[in-house]
Amino acid sequence: QVQLVESGGGLVQAGGSLRLSCAASGRTFSSYAMGWFRQAPGNEREFVAAIQWSGGSTYYADSVKGRFTISRDNAKNTVYLQMNSLKPEDTAVYYCAARAYTIRTDRREYDYWGQGTQVTVSS
Repeated sequence: QVQLVESGGGLVQAGGSLRLSCAASGRTFSSYAMGWFRQAPGNEREFVAAIQWSGGSTYYADSVKGRFTISRDNAKNTVYLQMNSLKPEDTAVYYCAARAYTIRTDRREYDYWGQGTQVTVSS
């Protein structure tokens, strides 16, 4: 079992930055691939970024590539999402998720989810 708690959301102006954190419980955090997803009102939950269990591989949605960076610290059981050059269309609730070992972009393949943190980007 893995429990996930996100933090770091907030209100920021367009062009600004935020760093989201996702703290995980459980002794096997290092064996899980971690993903970030987001959901805006009226939209489906969409993939943002993912990182392999070892941190050796990452993958990004085209919409955030070059602006967002996913990283993890297995010693702290934490995954991060650094978000730069934020745009109003990045406004959403951001969720972290976990699955065993390998990266996937389909939300249906993730087994554990956090409660989400709101990110609002004003124009």
